[in-house]
Amino acid sequence: MATKPLPSTAYAVLGLLMADTPMSGYEIRKAGEQLKYFYWSPAQSQIYSELRRLEGLGNVTSIMVPQVGKPDKRMYQITEAGKNTFRMWLDTAPVDPTVTKHAMKLRLFFGEDADPSALEQHLTAFIAEGEQALAQLYIVREYRELDPDYLWSGLVAEWTEATLEAEVSYAKSLLDRLRAGEFN
Repeated sequence: MATKPLPSTAYAVLGLLMADTPMSGYEIRKAGEQLKYFYWSPAQSQIYSELRRLEGLGNVTSIMVPQVGKPDKRMYQITEAGKNTFRMWLDTAPVDPTVTKHAMKLRLFFGEDADPSALEQHLTAFIAEGEQALAQLYIVREYRELDPDYLWSGLVAEWTEATLEAEVSYAKSLLDRLRAGEFN
């Protein structure tokens, strides 16, 4: 009997655990923050939901670690079955279609009903956020270039930079056109 594929978020959690270092759910979420630039920004509840599912399937194990002055914490580690599940997904599963949830594009889609000055403010904020994300990505890429163990994630950082640079550049041109009254 074929097993039902896991959601992509479960594979992302397995991938984060592939370093073979036990991690708490919080540590997994923090490690997953680097994925926000191109895939997923994990909620803590989502991480724990996937960990429970993966543990139930035998893909991860967990132990409680006592802490002094703080609540005990559960540490998770990938199993050999989990490594095999992850590698099988990585090597053989079809790539899901890209799903874009772009709040700025959604607002522009309905732009004829918007106040142009509000759209200008939104585009300005979008550009500022994009430039801030680019600055963070440049740092990530430089860090990764120093360590050959991060070759593949560095390539993803480069791709994400190129995409974000194009987005910011196009948003700036739209802002100029909006300010010039082209859409009135």
